[in-house]
Amino acid sequence: MGQQQMTFRAIEVGDGGDGRWAAHTQPLWPVAETWMTDEGRTPEGAARARALFETHMPELVPALDRLTGQLDRPHAETFLTLATVRPFFSGCTQIGGEGRLLRNYDFNPDECEGTIVSSHFLRPVIGMQEAVWGLLDGMNDAGLAVSLTFGGRFVQGPGFSILLVLRYLLETCDTVDEAVAKLATIPICLAQNVTLIDPEQAMTVFVGPDIPMTPAPDACATNHQHLPVPDQQEQFTRTRQRLSAVRASGADVAAMLKPPLYQFAYHEGLGTVYTADYRPSEGRVTYHWPEESWEQSFDAFTPGSRTVTLGAP
Repeated sequence: MGQQQMTFRAIEVGDGGDGRWAAHTQPLWPVAETWMTDEGRTPEGAARARALFETHMPELVPALDRLTGQLDRPHAETFLTLATVRPFFSGCTQIGGEGRLLRNYDFNPDECEGTIVSSHFLRPVIGMQEAVWGLLDGMNDAGLAVSLTFGGRFVQGPGFSILLVLRYLLETCDTVDEAVAKLATIPICLAQNVTLIDPEQAMTVFVGPDIPMTPAPDACATNHQHLPVPDQQEQFTRTRQRLSAVRASGADVAAMLKPPLYQFAYHEGLGTVYTADYRPSEGRVTYHWPEESWEQSFDAFTPGSRTVTLGAP
C-alpha cells in the first residue's frame, strides 16, 4: 500500500474551435493514437467509422469536423469517432440517488489523462476527460450526470467506446429517460455499466456488444453485470464485495476513500485514481483524494493543475 503522485489539470475548451482544445491535445496525440486498431488505419475502416458516427451521433458531426480540423493529424477523424479503438479494462465503483452521483475511478494512474474539462460543444458539460474528448464521468447544465464502470466480461464487438457515448448523452439529453432511450440504440464495443442520475431519478444499466441494454437492480455498479462472478475474478477485483459495501454505505465520500471501496492495486490497474461527487442540479462536482479535494462548477470553473497523492502510507 504505497503512495504515488499524479497531476490533474482543469481546462476550458469552449466549442473546440479556438485552439485551446488543440493546444492541450497535441502533446497527448502520440499516446492517444496508439489506442487505434489496425482496421481504423485503413480507408475502409475509416469510412465505416465515419458512417457509424453519422448514423448514431449526427448532432456531434459538426463538433467532430471542428476538432478534426483543429488537430490536423493523420487518422485524427477516425480516432475521434472512438469507433476503432482497442479495448481498455478498469475497476470502479459508483452509486447514484437523490440528485447525486458518487464514483471511484480505478485504473493505472500512468495511463490516465487526468483532465477535468469544461466544454460547450453543444451545451455546457463538465467531466473527467479520456481519449481527448471522451468522458469517464460528467454532468451537463440540465442536471444530468453519468459515469461508467467496466462490466467485467471480456467480450468485444463492433461499436463505440463508452467514453464517447457518455459525451454524446450529456451533449444531447436532459433527463435519465432521454439518455437511456438513446443509449439503447447505440452499439457499444465492450461490456460496460452506466449509472445515470437527474433531479428526479437514478438508475444503472448494463450494456455490451452481446446483450440488449439491461436495467440493473438499483443505481449501483462495480465490475460485473447480470451473470455470476467466477471466484477467481472476485479474488482479483472484489467486485461483489465492493457492490455490497457501496450499497451499505450509500453515497458517502468517507466510505469511498477507505477500503474496500478505495483500492490500492495500482500496478494491476485497479488502484483508485480519484473520487468524483457530482451534484448536477447544483451545477457542481468535487473531486476527492485522501488528502485533498477540488471543486469545479458551471458558475465558477477554475482552470489550473493539482498534484495529488494517491494511495495510503
